Amino acid sequence: MFGLLTFEKDSVPLKSIEVQLEVKDHVATVASTLNYENKEDKSVEAVFVFPMPGDAAVCHFSAQVGQTNVVAEVKDKQQAREEYDNGLSSGQQVFILEESDESPDIFALSVGNLHPGESASIRLEYVTELAVQADDGLRFCLPVVLNPRYQPQGSEGPSVQVTSVPAFMVPYSLSFSARVSSPRPVSKVESNSPLEPLQYLSADQTQATFKLAEEYKFDRDVELLIYYKDAQQPTAVVEAGEASAEPGSVMGDPVVMVSLYPEYSESVMSKCNSSGEFVFLLDRSASMDFPLYCGSHESRIASAKDTLLLLLKSLPNGCYFNIYSFGDSYEHVFPLESRDPLCSASITLFIFTDGEVCCTKSVVDEVKKNSEFHRCFSFGIGEGASSELIYGMAREGGGHAQFIIGKERMQPKAMQSLRFALQPRVADVSLSWDLPEGVSATLLSPPIRTLLQGQRSLIYAQLTGECSEATDGCLTVNFTAAGHQCQNQLHFSLRPAEGIAHEAGFDQKGDGPLTCLPIHRLAARTLIRSLEWEHRQNGQEGEVKKILELSIQSGISSVFTAFLAVNKCNGKAVEGPLIYRENPTYMPLLRGGLEFLMFDYLCRERNVFRRIYSSLRKRASASKLGKSFKKKLVSGDSETRKPARDPLLELVSLQNASGCWLLDPCLAAALQKNMQELEETKPKSVKKEVWATILALIWLHGFKVEEKDEWELLAAKAASWLRAKKVVCLRACVEAGNVLLGCNVQTDALGL
Repeated sequence: MFGLLTFEKDSVPLKSIEVQLEVKDHVATVASTLNYENKEDKSVEAVFVFPMPGDAAVCHFSAQVGQTNVVAEVKDKQQAREEYDNGLSSGQQVFILEESDESPDIFALSVGNLHPGESASIRLEYVTELAVQADDGLRFCLPVVLNPRYQPQGSEGPSVQVTSVPAFMVPYSLSFSARVSSPRPVSKVESNSPLEPLQYLSADQTQATFKLAEEYKFDRDVELLIYYKDAQQPTAVVEAGEASAEPGSVMGDPVVMVSLYPEYSESVMSKCNSSGEFVFLLDRSASMDFPLYCGSHESRIASAKDTLLLLLKSLPNGCYFNIYSFGDSYEHVFPLESRDPLCSASITLFIFTDGEVCCTKSVVDEVKKNSEFHRCFSFGIGEGASSELIYGMAREGGGHAQFIIGKERMQPKAMQSLRFALQPRVADVSLSWDLPEGVSATLLSPPIRTLLQGQRSLIYAQLTGECSEATDGCLTVNFTAAGHQCQNQLHFSLRPAEGIAHEAGFDQKGDGPLTCLPIHRLAARTLIRSLEWEHRQNGQEGEVKKILELSIQSGISSVFTAFLAVNKCNGKAVEGPLIYRENPTYMPLLRGGLEFLMFDYLCRERNVFRRIYSSLRKRASASKLGKSFKKKLVSGDSETRKPARDPLLELVSLQNASGCWLLDPCLAAALQKNMQELEETKPKSVKKEVWATILALIWLHGFKVEEKDEWELLAAKAASWLRAKKVVCLRACVEAGNVLLGCNVQTDALGL
């Protein structure tokens, strides 16, 4: 069959993939079944390299061959590899699942000794936390797009080799179904892929199911946004331990998962940062020239450039910035000159990229090591961007991660991150537990360094001791923000949540997730990742031993372990070499080649962040944006600035860094008027810049109110500039502007 051929006309045994998703509030359990069929006349060893969410905890792996079901065990990786090789040579059917040494979001599955005409079903399960987006949607991504991982020149270690074919030649199918349940009603589910209608299972709409529509093509990751009513509520869920596990262990004791939504007082929020230092890192590799999505007329780099311009215009006066672009090399806007490190503690990184690197862990480690000097806000553009790279940089850099998928606009997400970045920085974060006598809590998560209002912080803690089921506990979070002592409290029940530990959601016949204790496994994964980080920094064998013990005890994969399943039935020694087949992994044609990626230089020079911070001697104030740079940013190397396609972005591009607009033909064109109309309607005693700025604000409030989240900050800067001018006939100007533009905007609405 043509559908089972690669470009080289070789047979591919992977036939289909079935995925079931179970979402319980903020936790997702995913079960994937990979169906293999060997249609060749010799035994096959098939290798399938595939992406996984970077924060997933892989906790189950099994193989069904004929009537025999073999459940894999977690073993030391080296031992598992030796047993796999021995099993191959002795004719046993062996299966091994390994996590990449360099990137925790890449896994390799090897299927050994699949006999002629034989079928095998491989089942793997993982649990993952759902990230909260700026609009309170919970993001779930099933990565089906695996792009090549590029290895920086001079770095060591093997790169991940990926065979890629276009969508119409992907020789396997995908079916996807999901079930969602929550204490709060499920308001809606959105996706970048076609879905069948949401089906509610209860009158209160707290349970629902949906499926991927049949017309889905292998041209994108499957991204879901799940919305609950009243989503931003702090919660704590206690999960009972495993009865067979050793008391006192992570799996044996109860574990609590706490979702924190910090709240600041109005006095704290009123002291948002009015100054700071921003470094913008913008990917300009070859793939950024391709469309944002299939059918789009706008390229990724064009959208990122417009977004960068909007960010610069929205920076408060007094901020300093520099811009780096990177591809096979990197450049900066303002010169690097040696000087003493900056005194400011409010350095913020904004990173825009559509790519992946093979050394994801090294990049994330570099961000974490330098987190004392910066906060990191990351943006993944387009399909297939590495979730671990984007989430990892934001997580370790104390910032926020955003993904721009399909037809989503980049600008509102960037502005949401800027609002986070301008919040007062917190310090001295501490947790205190008020628990019944004899009960104690041990934090399993890394210490909290950053709290942002409107962003969830998730922590895990192990509970030891005995208490009544009706007993409550309290967690108090203390921190300092803008010089104010702040305190948030969360009262919660110590009674384990019913159904979360052992209820599967689907039935027990292999039709859905079976994994129990999802919170325990997520907690174990968090602890394992922390120990892996310590080992990468210290190289101590003690950490390796702890990781092995915890990984095997919890059944969670790690960089030092692998899942191994051996079917010892009917083993025959193999005569001659096995046929080796790599299953192709889809990469869209539009993505082209990522020649080099964002942190190419970061992997070579460990102190790049310090170099950035310590070398901005000639910092440029946002209030003194030079003409030459302005031309370079807007028009590249062209002498003639090309007008922005979007009317809003065109008006934004005309604003001065101080906050005002100039009364010129460009503004007249953006307002769809001519210069004569603007000049004739201007009140006589009003200066041209004041009149131009009032007109721009009226246009924004009158015609672009739905995009207010994009221009609100720059409009506030314009209003501040106008207030400083102390315009005498302000209301008369607003009335005249309304008449000219055909609006009815009140002076108070303009912030004046």
